[in-house]
Amino acid sequence: MAEHSHEHPHDHGHGQHEHNHSAYVHTEHAVLDIGEEVGALIIYTPKELLGREIEVSSIEANSSRIHTAVLERKIGSNTLCAALFLALHHGDYTIWKSASEAAGTVTIKGGEVAEVSWLKLGR
Repeated sequence: MAEHSHEHPHDHGHGQHEHNHSAYVHTEHAVLDIGEEVGALIIYTPKELLGREIEVSSIEANSSRIHTAVLERKIGSNTLCAALFLALHHGDYTIWKSASEAAGTVTIKGGEVAEVSWLKLGR
């Protein structure tokens, strides 16, 4: 599932995404749309965040946020929980812990995948 801006309602209170994509382990490949000025972001999370939406925003435009769900993914013989932002324009981003509390920041570089651990944010 791709990230998207806030244009439709979500059920943030119960940890369920409207399509219930968090109810199973995802084995399909994610297709990243990265290149010269576009990178991607993976935020590794604890299983407790499964189904929750995580938001990011450009530091220059904190009110314009993009979100994606934390999904359980199978990588080889391992499973992990992660939020995957498939395409973000290069620059500095705020990762949001809640609607009003920032968890940390990350720099996105064109053609690269940034990786962040949710447990290390805000330290």
